[in-house]
Amino acid sequence: GKQAELVSLADTSKAFRLVARRIEPSVVHIDTVQEMERNGADEWAFQFPRGRERLEGRGQGSGVIVDAQAGYILTNFHVVRGATRVQVHLSDGRAIDNDDIEIIGFDEATDLAVLRVGAGELTAAIWGSSKELEVGDWVLAVGNPYGLDRTVTLGIVSATQRRGIGGGYQKFLQTDAAVNPGNSGGPLLNIRGELVGITTAIVGEAYQGISFAIPSELAQNIYERLKQSGHVARGWLGVQPQQLSQDVAERLNLKGHAGFFVAAVLRGSPADAAGVQSGDLIIEFNGQKVSDNSELPLLVADAPIGENVKMTVLRGGQPLELTVKIGQRPDRLAPK
Repeated sequence: GKQAELVSLADTSKAFRLVARRIEPSVVHIDTVQEMERNGADEWAFQFPRGRERLEGRGQGSGVIVDAQAGYILTNFHVVRGATRVQVHLSDGRAIDNDDIEIIGFDEATDLAVLRVGAGELTAAIWGSSKELEVGDWVLAVGNPYGLDRTVTLGIVSATQRRGIGGGYQKFLQTDAAVNPGNSGGPLLNIRGELVGITTAIVGEAYQGISFAIPSELAQNIYERLKQSGHVARGWLGVQPQQLSQDVAERLNLKGHAGFFVAAVLRGSPADAAGVQSGDLIIEFNGQKVSDNSELPLLVADAPIGENVKMTVLRGGQPLELTVKIGQRPDRLAPK
C-alpha cells in the first residue's frame, strides 16, 4: 500500500522533470534597454522632450518560442515596451542582438507582444488548452526571475476566470506557482508540458502566493492576429462605467437590476450616435445578458466592427432597445 503510493509520487516527480526538460529549449531570456528621462521633479517618464536629462533603464523578462521555423517568440508587451535595444538569450547560450530581432506586433490591452528572431535550430513549445484546466490542476512556470536563468516553479491552478486585473479584455488564470520580476512573458505549462498560459502579473512588488497568467486560449488567438496584421482591432462603444451605488440606483429607479452602469458617453462615439445616455444601465448586448461592468467590454471587443448590434438599456426603470453601429477602438482614447 504505502510503497505503491510512494511509487506513484515518484512518477509525478518524474513527470515534472520531463516537463522541465522538454520546455527548457523553448524559453528565452529577454534583456532590454529603455531610454528614460528625468523631470525636474525627479519623476520618470517615457517621453523624451529635448533639453531634459536622458538616462538608460535596464529591464528583463522572459519569452517562449512558439514557431521554430519562423522564429516567433511570444512575450508580454510590458517586457519590451519603450525599449531602444532588445537582446534575446537562447537556452544553448546564443545571444541574439537587436539587429536580428523584429517586433512583429503588440497588443497593449492583453499585454502581449510577438517578436521574430533571426536564428535557426529553435525548439517551439506545444500549445495546450487552458479551457481544460480546473482548479487544483498542477502547473509549472518557467522564466528568469531576478535574472536567474530558466527557473522552474510548481503550483496549482487557484482560479480560472479572474477578472478585473489590468485591462477589461480578458479573464486570467490564477496560480500559486512562485513568480517574480523577470518571469513576465514566460510559459505556464500543464503536467503534459503543454503551453496553457503566459505568465503576466503578480500582486504587489514581489511574489506573495498569487500569480496570474493569460490563458492559452486567448494568448494563441492574439498571437495569430498579431502575426497577421501586427495589431488587434477591437469593437468599441465609447461608454465609461461606474459602480452603481444604492442611493443612485434608487434615484434612477434601477434598484435590484444588474448590468453595466453608464457614467459617461464619449462625444462622437458609437454609443453617442446610438442614443446611449449617462445614467443608462445596459442589461443586454447582442443577445447576451450583461451582469456587471466587467462583462460588457469583453462582449463589445468581440463584436464585428461596422455591424449593427441591438442592445437593451434600462432608463428610469423602463427597458429601451437601441441599435449601435460597432466602431473600432482607437489606440489612444483622448478625453474630450
